[in-house]
Amino acid sequence: MASGQYKDVEQGKINSLEDLETPLIHEDKIVSYKTDDDGTDHETRSIGMVLLSTFVAVCGSFGFGSCVGYSAPTQSAIMEDLNLTTSQYSMFGSILTIGAMLGAITSGRISDYIGRKGAMRMSAGFCITGWLAVFFSTGYLSLDMGRFFTGYGIGVISFVVPIFIAEIAPKNLRGGLTTLNQLMIVTGSSVAFLLGSVITWRALALTGLIPCIFLLVGLFFVPESPRWLAKVGREKEFQAALQKLRGKDTDVTREAEEIHVHIQTLQSLPKARILDLFQRQYIRFVFIGVAIMVFQQFVGINGIGFYASQTFESAGLSSGTIGTIAYACIQVPITIVGALLIDKSGRKPLIMVSAAGTFLGCFLAGVSFFLKAHSLLLGWVPIMAVSGVLVYISAFSIGMGAVPWLIMSEIFPINIKGIGGSLVVLVNWSGAWLVSYTFNFLMNWSSSGTFFLYAGVSLATIVFVAKFVPETKGKTLEQIHESINS
Repeated sequence: MASGQYKDVEQGKINSLEDLETPLIHEDKIVSYKTDDDGTDHETRSIGMVLLSTFVAVCGSFGFGSCVGYSAPTQSAIMEDLNLTTSQYSMFGSILTIGAMLGAITSGRISDYIGRKGAMRMSAGFCITGWLAVFFSTGYLSLDMGRFFTGYGIGVISFVVPIFIAEIAPKNLRGGLTTLNQLMIVTGSSVAFLLGSVITWRALALTGLIPCIFLLVGLFFVPESPRWLAKVGREKEFQAALQKLRGKDTDVTREAEEIHVHIQTLQSLPKARILDLFQRQYIRFVFIGVAIMVFQQFVGINGIGFYASQTFESAGLSSGTIGTIAYACIQVPITIVGALLIDKSGRKPLIMVSAAGTFLGCFLAGVSFFLKAHSLLLGWVPIMAVSGVLVYISAFSIGMGAVPWLIMSEIFPINIKGIGGSLVVLVNWSGAWLVSYTFNFLMNWSSSGTFFLYAGVSLATIVFVAKFVPETKGKTLEQIHESINS
């Protein structure tokens, strides 16, 4: 903050963010605010640039979904055209997760060093390189290299997009806008799955370039995160970006001051290192962020999702294709419902209802396999299995899919957001790999036991969220950080 710019702050007259309710002496003028009991300012805010910036950012999320959804519909064609063995194709599928883990490890430092926009540009570059390598592949080495590059790109995207949206959005819209990240992921995945059934695998790889190009071009027209600009001391750009996001006729003095007060406090602290995350003042942020991602993955989403067709066939359905298409299509409208509800219902109620739904879905699927194992009510087994999986994915899409990413983007103070967010995203991708890797082993051990296990994790999620996760609806990021440590 420039010397003398905000005199009340420098002279110690503002003791908390609540003191900003009173007139603020701003060097050459007095600015007053009137705030309702619910914290709503009497200002007219323009959200056009916020919506445009969000749309641009979630093009990266759509690309994320395209990468995830690519391998399922292309497996037989790629293996036939390139003469791949099953183990070689398995490497192609799994190396995406390995690349994403590496992207997760580096994403926080990258976005802190070159900015949120810079990180998204770099991610798009990796994804474009990867998709082109897949398109021109003549053997498994170039195929795997392309898949690894796209994995690295989406590993970075999975961190930086929700962070960017949370940092630019007004508090009353932050939840719904951040949830668009998950909506575009599932949309990209579903579109890739459906397109993969009608076009060649090389053509499908080219479609993965489209969201990357939209992202790269769109970033020229949107501002950088004001909070990141303030953190790195680029004061003029900070003021310009915040004004652009809120509208040229909006008085942003108070919001700018809140951000400055918070960052000034954080900058008095030493630079965060990985071991600092386990210090007393940060351990609660890390505990909540890591645990919520562990629960998100260990309710079984990647195992159930990756092997949905196989699961339906194991339950006795003549063909898993219809059930799998229903699975792909149902995610999008349900995720839209979740996006509409998240700023109305709050984060905690939505994720608890979602976890209750994943419990019900897993329980139904578990019962269906139990009945099949004991040759009971065999006519009902396929119906219960399909119903259970569809209930599960509907419930997951409405809350468990998006809310943990939103909470991750909200809870970390900006001075540890890079390193803390990287840790959380790494945990998420590691959990994704572990669940998808163990799913077939668990199903061979006990199909019903696998789903009952995931049902138990769903119940544990409800208990954890009720006891430890703060409600962040309607709060600024700075207020959230204060409430967690209070």
